[in-house]
Amino acid sequence: MGQELCMTEVEVLGGEILVVATSHLESPCPSPPKWDQMGDMNWDDKLDSQFPFPDGWIDPWRELRPAEDGFTYDTKSNHMLSGNRSLRKRLDRFICKMKDFKVSGVEMIGMEPIPGLSYTKEKSYRQEKKLLELPVLPNDHYGLLLTISSNNA
Repeated sequence: MGQELCMTEVEVLGGEILVVATSHLESPCPSPPKWDQMGDMNWDDKLDSQFPFPDGWIDPWRELRPAEDGFTYDTKSNHMLSGNRSLRKRLDRFICKMKDFKVSGVEMIGMEPIPGLSYTKEKSYRQEKKLLELPVLPNDHYGLLLTISSNNA
């Protein structure tokens, strides 16, 4: 799988320009490509080292929620991943450098199962195979929602 970076400029109210980018880096657990995927950063602080912030760049999660771990891939809390090996990582994040805007909020989304939807997963325990009925969430990673506002507001 290749590494991708997609960027665009958005003109917002007042004529200010906001540059938005998303990346999809190599997954530590490769799978078939998902052509409709958006923003799956897969940055692993243990494997890739601490994220290299150039001057003026911030991590909104660390700025606004320093006491929270921010795990976006979490086999402990995401019951759709039950039966997988234990893994809790902050693979996804926003990286921001803003002149005309400010970060006013960041939250994790997609943490609730989709009502009425489940799937069956086969899991081997020693010599025995078991079928697990698991909930379905929007993704195996939790999503992040960033709220920004104009400095002129």
